[in-house]
Amino acid sequence: MIHLFDKIIPHYKQDLPFVVYRKPNSNSVSSFLLPDATIAYTASFKEKGFVFAPFHNDEKAILFPEEKALFLTEELQLETFNYKESVFNEEVSSREKHIKIVENAIKEINASSLKKVVISREEIVNISNFNLLEIFKKLLITYKNAFVYVWFHPKVGLWFGATPETLLKVENNSFKTMSLAGTQVYKEHTTPIWKSKELEEQQLVTDFIKNQLDGIADTLEIDKTETIKAGNLLHLRTKVSGELKKSSNLEALIRALHPTPAVCGLPRNIAKDFIVHNENYHRSYYTGFLGELNVQNSKFDGKSSALFVNLRCMKVENSKASIFVGGGITKDSHAEKEWEETVSKAKTMKRVL
Repeated sequence: MIHLFDKIIPHYKQDLPFVVYRKPNSNSVSSFLLPDATIAYTASFKEKGFVFAPFHNDEKAILFPEEKALFLTEELQLETFNYKESVFNEEVSSREKHIKIVENAIKEINASSLKKVVISREEIVNISNFNLLEIFKKLLITYKNAFVYVWFHPKVGLWFGATPETLLKVENNSFKTMSLAGTQVYKEHTTPIWKSKELEEQQLVTDFIKNQLDGIADTLEIDKTETIKAGNLLHLRTKVSGELKKSSNLEALIRALHPTPAVCGLPRNIAKDFIVHNENYHRSYYTGFLGELNVQNSKFDGKSSALFVNLRCMKVENSKASIFVGGGITKDSHAEKEWEETVSKAKTMKRVL
């Protein structure tokens, strides 16, 4: 076991904040380890460290300040895990509630200016023989092309995630982002076929990003849409890149993009209002974002940020895991299929418990 992993459990047992993470397709794992449980927030996204931000952009984003933290990074040395996927029973009541909310969303879309809304749910499962390191290692091995993390603060809680979606990558004034939408289960040796519902949903997200960056960015480039694999699922992805205008900054870029239509909807304010009044639970840090903020980059002379949307995640407390999943609803959605999509997404976390 590598030196960095040796530090995680003692830190956790002392109720000291930490985050350990691996970027997509990377062979190294990094960490910020804090010496005390003082809670800090970012005021302007000009600070340096690791940020953990909620879905609601009017709530504060937690910062693990670089100047206070012990930062470690090491090459991965992990053995292969052979484990069976855990089986959990689906709650009939949860299914009925989710389908009802989706049906209400479809009705609202057909009767108003709402074009898309992301409906999510919280699924609580019991954990036996909880082992923090084992769960984290399983995530690392199983989801190599995702941003995998374990994050802890005694005043907030313990979170795990394996997210396929980048919110932003920024190097000095150059940035990259993506639109990610549409979901289907991966089937080996089968070419995926995307229906009009998924293609339209993807285009809505791409158009939103393009419009939001008008006035903030120069030389915007939008790549062709492609299919990517994330665990047992496939998604549509369109890469977007550009340069920040001299009159703009990272905070303006974040405020323009978060929350994206991939986790909220369109128009954003109307979709967010529908979510608040219909989901019947508080998303907290699910569909927020997290990652490195303004850290010194050894590859070039400057600072960089790497922020990821907090999808495929769970919060663990008192031998229970709260797993968060959702999906984009448009006029062409079918409530039963939307439920099935959340069941597929929930397996990302369930299979490592």
